[in-house]
Amino acid sequence: MSEHILFLTGKLAEKQLRRILEQIQPEFSYTVHQLGIKVAALMTTDMIARRLTDTFNADRIIVPGRCRGDIDKLSTDLSVPVERGPDELKDLPQYFGKAAHKVDISQYTVKVFAEIVDAPFVSIETILQRASYYRDNGADVIDIGCLPGTPFPHMEETIQALKQAGFLVSVDSLTSDDLLKGGKAGADYLLSLHESSLWIADEVDAIPVIIPETHEDLDSLYRSIEALQAHNRPFIVDPILDPIHFGFTASIVRYHEVRNRFPAIEMMLGVGNITELTHADTLGMNTLLLGICSELDINHILTTEVSKHACRAIKEADLARRIMYAAKQQDRLPKHIDNGLMALHETAPFPYSADEVKELAEQITDPSFRIQTSPDGIHIFNRDGMHTAQDPFDLYPKLDVASDGGHAFYLGVELARAQIAWQLGKRFTQDEPLQWGCAVDLKENTVDLHQFKPAGSTLQK
Repeated sequence: MSEHILFLTGKLAEKQLRRILEQIQPEFSYTVHQLGIKVAALMTTDMIARRLTDTFNADRIIVPGRCRGDIDKLSTDLSVPVERGPDELKDLPQYFGKAAHKVDISQYTVKVFAEIVDAPFVSIETILQRASYYRDNGADVIDIGCLPGTPFPHMEETIQALKQAGFLVSVDSLTSDDLLKGGKAGADYLLSLHESSLWIADEVDAIPVIIPETHEDLDSLYRSIEALQAHNRPFIVDPILDPIHFGFTASIVRYHEVRNRFPAIEMMLGVGNITELTHADTLGMNTLLLGICSELDINHILTTEVSKHACRAIKEADLARRIMYAAKQQDRLPKHIDNGLMALHETAPFPYSADEVKELAEQITDPSFRIQTSPDGIHIFNRDGMHTAQDPFDLYPKLDVASDGGHAFYLGVELARAQIAWQLGKRFTQDEPLQWGCAVDLKENTVDLHQFKPAGSTLQK
């Protein structure tokens, strides 16, 4: 016997909901019940509890995605499981398909080393603050960067302070004295040893990250690997990732060669040489680089947030490693797993066509303005009609709000959001901030739908 689902909706959405369900041709049977309100998004669990007198023998009840209130309590009160559907009706097919499956992105294998490149010039207090920020964004190891020919008198004290605060610490230097001093002070990792400085690994407990003796000298790297393997010492290998136009492609090939020769060793990729030294949005770079890590089983990356355009590099790498891990575990493409790496564009920016927006506009009988976008542009409508433009300034003369400053301000904000969304190909939802993935920390990152939504951005009178 097939499942029977009760869909609760409002007057304006009822016709469209029925049409979409007919198009889906679901295996389950269903009932569409209009709850006596105009806008489905304004539905609350308290309202449902008051108005729903018949559950139509449903095995499950689906309410609008923006329905506020305690769904679990409503399920108990109605003795029927209740769940929120998608925010947009047009997303119902995906909701009931494979794409709706919630992928677990809590797991990962890649450790993020976040470097503080100017540590010799920074106070211990500031280093601790920066380390906490990096850890909050996903860093696993705080890398203390030493500078050539620059005194670092508080290095040991810095390492000890970080260790006491619960951080894993690496020291980043090509100077033997710095590395030896850092290892003896309690650093967990040393970046970087090569064939001539490999003796330091015998003096300290820190795990060495080894690089070629000279750039591109893989033979020296192989000798270091074999020497450490002979002594059964843990180590990490970094063949060195070069910037674009300065050996980038050849360096990727080196990583591949090292992995083929030593299938089981631990490796590191210094992604900062790409994210810092390329003036492009770092989201895509981190995604691709973590994809390379996933394919080559590289479980450590070194990244930085020095350039202003790379200010989210750690957070992006953290999410990218999780998405790649999930995709690899499920033997699938890194698609439809999490939208956090899609800041500028979306897979389905325009749920409704201009004709569908027009059809909805014809049902409106009140003076409140609704704003939607479609491939044709920005649409604003109320009972007096619909106007469409690609520039909000073209709409202002038609809205008759010159004498209402508060209303004009509100519409200006919403129309500006709509224009940005339309231009970039992003999803626009009136009264909601645009979603920028992990590129932005929104004040309301995760909406608690247990809570009834406070007044939105409309000026309160």
